[in-house]
Amino acid sequence: MLLAVTPAFYSFSTFQTRGHSKSTCQSSINEVTSKLYKFSNFKTLATSKTNNDMRRCECFDLYKEHVPYLEALSWQKSIVKEKKSLIDRGEDCFDTLIILQHPSVYTLGTASSEKFLKFEREYAPYNVYKTERGGEVTYHGPGQLVIYPILNLQHHKMDLHWYLRSLEEVVIRVLSNTFFIKASRLEGFTGVWVGNEKLAAIGIRVSRWITYHGLALNVTTDLTPFQYIVPCGIRDRQVGSIEGLLGVSESPKSGMEGKLTTSASQLMDITHDSLLKEFSEVFQLTLCHAPISDLPLEGRNMKLVY
Repeated sequence: MLLAVTPAFYSFSTFQTRGHSKSTCQSSINEVTSKLYKFSNFKTLATSKTNNDMRRCECFDLYKEHVPYLEALSWQKSIVKEKKSLIDRGEDCFDTLIILQHPSVYTLGTASSEKFLKFEREYAPYNVYKTERGGEVTYHGPGQLVIYPILNLQHHKMDLHWYLRSLEEVVIRVLSNTFFIKASRLEGFTGVWVGNEKLAAIGIRVSRWITYHGLALNVTTDLTPFQYIVPCGIRDRQVGSIEGLLGVSESPKSGMEGKLTTSASQLMDITHDSLLKEFSEVFQLTLCHAPISDLPLEGRNMKLVY
């Protein structure tokens, strides 16, 4: 099992309780801020190392868009169908990655239980869809980066445990290498955790070794909608975000001098760039821009209401 281990990022209050002076703490905060601005200028879709042996992966990059859940699902299902057809004809097919945000929505896995909903169906705060992925109920919304890898595991490793651990590894590297946050896996659960807080949820579906669905990482997400469900069916844990862990704010306020000053949009940009870089390296894929016009149109009117 791969696990990136680096020093954790500590907030201003943590430094104070450990006996560090305010100037020492501010120096550390400045270092992290400098790192954030450095990554804000990082604009690439592929690993910096060009390797002709790496498989190509088309990337539909809509990370600034709020794409309705059913539309994104229809894209995935159409792409999976196309890849199966190519395989049946004995042809190779590129891997695909879609990255985006969703408007507020709740989704449930194949075997999800209603007991994890804290509301009646007719009074649901947002649309609720039951879908084909594994796992229990979760929330998707603005400020959360969602990636949908559509990979042919026959060209990677035909092992679902390996695939799940690899998706977790992508997020662990993002948090460690970009934000100095020490994240980990939690035995018996799928996802990525920082202490008692779950930052990334993972739910997948695999058909004839072609993957779809994927992972969702809370960056600047409003966590309030999670209060109306039992996220992933786990009652004794919390949900967190990168923004919350870093203590990012738009501008310093009274009593918040120790927080990093940056914008939510910049934090999303930084996380987006890092996610694509680490995904490319973990799965050894060269990511290539694909025009949004190439996304399939069929299935946009599909009904999947729970």
